[in-house]
Amino acid sequence: MASVLKTDICIIGAGAGGLSVAAAAAALKTPVVLIEKGELGGDCLHTGCVPSKALIAAGKAAAQMRGAARFGLAAQEPVIDFEKVMAGVKASIAAIGASDSQARYEAMGVRVIRAAGRFVAKDRVEAGGVTIKARRFVIATGSSPAPPAIPGLASSPYLTTDTVFDLKALPRRLLIIGAGAVGLELAQAFRRLGSEVEVLEKREPLAGMDRELAGVALRALAQEGVSIRPHIDIQNIEPHGDGVRASYMTNGWQDHTDASHLLVATGRKANTEHLGLEAAGVAFTPAGVTVNAAMQSATNPKVLAVGDVAGAGQYTHLASYQAGLVIRQALFRLKVSANMRLVPHVLLTDPEVASVGLNEAEARKTHAALNILRFPFSENDRAQTDGHTAGLIKIVATPAGQILGCGIAGAQAGELITPWTLALAQGLSVKQMADIVIPYPTLSEISRRAAMSWYAPQLTRPGLARLLRFLRFWG
Repeated sequence: MASVLKTDICIIGAGAGGLSVAAAAAALKTPVVLIEKGELGGDCLHTGCVPSKALIAAGKAAAQMRGAARFGLAAQEPVIDFEKVMAGVKASIAAIGASDSQARYEAMGVRVIRAAGRFVAKDRVEAGGVTIKARRFVIATGSSPAPPAIPGLASSPYLTTDTVFDLKALPRRLLIIGAGAVGLELAQAFRRLGSEVEVLEKREPLAGMDRELAGVALRALAQEGVSIRPHIDIQNIEPHGDGVRASYMTNGWQDHTDASHLLVATGRKANTEHLGLEAAGVAFTPAGVTVNAAMQSATNPKVLAVGDVAGAGQYTHLASYQAGLVIRQALFRLKVSANMRLVPHVLLTDPEVASVGLNEAEARKTHAALNILRFPFSENDRAQTDGHTAGLIKIVATPAGQILGCGIAGAQAGELITPWTLALAQGLSVKQMADIVIPYPTLSEISRRAAMSWYAPQLTRPGLARLLRFLRFWG
């Protein structure tokens, strides 16, 4: 009988979630085996967050060159060397990837197996000819692009959010299917680098996002020349000339659009195939492994899942958050419960849109009365000096000042949302946020100014006026 490798924790998948669990377990001197069939670092490093944000940064630099006249500088149309742009993207991947290398994790004490892993029993996994028996298993296999079932798509040339970074030449005209966060981030980046860009969306662009905040980003994209077409029912995709043609219905009319390149950005599916989850007694759906609030499989508590494959959302920071819960639950046997309200979302267009907690529409479903506090970027002094005046902060609170959520659309929204994530986690009130001292001049002042507006209705109360008259009378 072949020998069995015994360990405390066995992780399948070396993306953000899997690596976080492995690093924490190794730091605590816990025996851990990490299985990965591809490259360590996962989708985020190689085909997701890192390359997309590097491309966005290149597009932003080009936009700044075009807009330099505002500061008394000579504006100019940038000369785009797309090969060098993509070389910069690859350089970012390589620089960040050094922290995710196999050698680094093996130096921590992690046993790394570079092969596909598959459950063969409730407490055993096989990978690379090795059978691993563990006290706990963590599934962290991520997700993959999920192209829609559009007639002709499979026989037509198209890119996905995984393959778009393999482009060697700048698309002349890029057609994007899907106006979600990733689709619009890439739409703006390619437009700024010189591509004509059209986006087709079956529903509303940025569906599910607060409409007031989403509008800030959508208006900016439209001003830059990104054509976003909502309520489009694509009937067929076919090769056409050197590119593709998409035929669609809109408002009862048949039409079509041609492009040199097609990017499908309609979402991703959890990577649950070929894992042998049935052998482990692990329930799953197309959305991913079915888990409880402690990230445990609903049908096999010795198996946990984190990241995209856990079905709660496709964000690297969510995977890291879930990894922390797994460590506390699996190693320390602590009772943990994931709180999705504390997980912020960020759209990294320019301007950015960030949110945490409930948005206004969500809050109105459960609260009869709300206090919505707003403050525009245009009234912030730093936004004026920097020329980033589009957008606003929007706080959703109860009439008593309990914070239910916060959304920010504007420059650096992804950075500005963090204090509100802390406020929700710690149960702080709007009044407490108004008491924070914030340096001037910074964009962060919008948070305090919005919080201070909670007091505005109280300033007109008759009782306050009487109190002030009384105090003045007595000196």
